Amino acid sequence: MSVLQIDPSSEPTALSSARGLPSPAELRARFRLASRAARRVAETRGAIRDILHGRDRERLLVVAGPCSIHDAASALEYGRALAKVARDSADALVVVMRTYFDKPRTTHGWKGLIRDPWLDGSGDLACGLPLARRLLCELGELGLACGSELLDPFTLPCFEDLLSWGVIGARTTESQTHRELAGSLALPIGFKNGMRGELEIARDAMTAAREPEAFVTLDGNGRACVMRSAGNPDTHLVLRGGTRPNYSPGDVQRALELLGEQPIARPVLVDCSHGNSGKDPSRQPQVARSVLAQYAGGCSEIMGLMLESHLRPGRQDLEPGRALEYGVSITDACLGWDETEPLLYEAAAAVRARRGER
Repeated sequence: MSVLQIDPSSEPTALSSARGLPSPAELRARFRLASRAARRVAETRGAIRDILHGRDRERLLVVAGPCSIHDAASALEYGRALAKVARDSADALVVVMRTYFDKPRTTHGWKGLIRDPWLDGSGDLACGLPLARRLLCELGELGLACGSELLDPFTLPCFEDLLSWGVIGARTTESQTHRELAGSLALPIGFKNGMRGELEIARDAMTAAREPEAFVTLDGNGRACVMRSAGNPDTHLVLRGGTRPNYSPGDVQRALELLGEQPIARPVLVDCSHGNSGKDPSRQPQVARSVLAQYAGGCSEIMGLMLESHLRPGRQDLEPGRALEYGVSITDACLGWDETEPLLYEAAAAVRARRGER
């Protein structure tokens, strides 16, 4: 029997070019986290674990920052402002800055700082990866903890050591790859409910991520390898709404009942944006105040809340040849800092009031 011989050069391919990338080890050597900032990462991971497992019932986790970072300068300015609030409210809040470098898309659009740092579709990851890692180092040196959506398993090893918190998004919570990824990381990770609001998807993801798994990933030198994870006991549910909001007391109670068998004392974090605000940033304070009222009223299973916030309110379109307005999101519309800052201090005051402090 003859064997058909195929000339690879004659075969059609979707690949137009290939370019090497720095390995995770190379990037970590190039951009090292200062010892003070490294302690902050470890301390914040521990503080979030204490909240999750009920060892700390006196504080809330607050994750705040831009929908997606597209400009390092404005992200640093935002970080400096948020770091001050974090210091002022450390007795009541564990504050983490949203440092989202990947933007998942339902169809098409700008996919984040790592993939498109020049905002021109060039896909220059060789620049985007170092830029993201350097920015996380700079934010860490401000004394600020950082968190991010865990979207790309191949680029994440380049900066996951700098994160204090992570989240798996609504589009990927059902993905086996992302559940295995969450199970392998030594940081607290939230799973968002499904795009239509399904909670069972996130509950099942939390269960799966706790189990040991063997899976394919990249090692520090960028080579494919098989990793065996121990599983992650520090997962939780992120309520982000769906076809309708799901942050009301009834919604939170249904979520807690669904998670009844999860060995976590405070398993629910509420995303004040997305489906819970109808992507209208002006409604985020309303959602946040509802969460704070539930917590103050005795719902201690709530671990915290998340805000999409930037220096200036709203959003803008990314258009060729058009200058961007500084500090304004180019993805989802955000709450401006002038509204965010007092809301964070209000959250801290609500936590203190629950403890009987004035």
